[in-house]
Amino acid sequence: MVVFAGQGDARRSMDLLWRSADSGGTRAAPGPKPGLDVDTIVAAGIAVAEEQGMAALSMRAVGACLGRTAMALYTYVPSKSELVDLMHDQVLAELPTEYDTGAGWRVAITAWADDTWAFYLRHPWVLQVSQARPVLGPGEYTQLETVVRTLGGIDLEPLKIRRAIAVLFQFIRGMARVAAEHRQAAPETGVSDEEWWAVRTTLLTEVAPDFAERFPALAALETHATAAAVDVAEEESGDVVPYLEREAKEAFRVGLELILDGIDAAERSNFGSPTHATPSAP
Repeated sequence: MVVFAGQGDARRSMDLLWRSADSGGTRAAPGPKPGLDVDTIVAAGIAVAEEQGMAALSMRAVGACLGRTAMALYTYVPSKSELVDLMHDQVLAELPTEYDTGAGWRVAITAWADDTWAFYLRHPWVLQVSQARPVLGPGEYTQLETVVRTLGGIDLEPLKIRRAIAVLFQFIRGMARVAAEHRQAAPETGVSDEEWWAVRTTLLTEVAPDFAERFPALAALETHATAAAVDVAEEESGDVVPYLEREAKEAFRVGLELILDGIDAAERSNFGSPTHATPSAP
């Protein structure tokens, strides 16, 4: 399920995100029950998404969570579209905003990436909010500001830094989505990973007995990789993290190292560019 942000009324959504004077977020609703406000509704929306998933999110569900009708919410949040923007931006405030760069940008960015990975696994519904059209709220910009500041010490032109940040964000989101789906697969399908793979591996052997001949490079890679993974699993026999989720985390770590190696290499090569050449003697 993909939910596109920024689909509601642009003016109303931006007013609410930035809590402008026109947002009306602090008005109390009339009646005997305590008045609602935007923050209360957003918190209820997040609770619904956390407990039931994005597919269950609706103004009616949020109203029920608050003991109100959906109609009672519309004074504060015009529709589900604006609510999704507000929920996404609000939950980002949970992320740290400062990282110690004393040991270098690479250590700091690794810490940020680990925090962001853990954040997505705590709130997998966030991964269903598409980044094709960003929310453009203060929470989102604070997250970006944190990364830009953390990478402030690298010597690359701004366009390369911006694109490197885009790669980092999408890599972390993509790998976290895989790990989150590993967690969701068994409870949602009623079939464990072990059962699923056991059945299909056996069938693959039956329907493609010449698999190794047809795909020799892949077969060789899998033989060596599986042996290495078994060795690691034996060393970590007390690890309660499911195998596939652990593999996703290891792939995340390896991929992150490769991306950071690339940024490192680009920075080093930059010193050989004309803008860093040693001036010639007069």
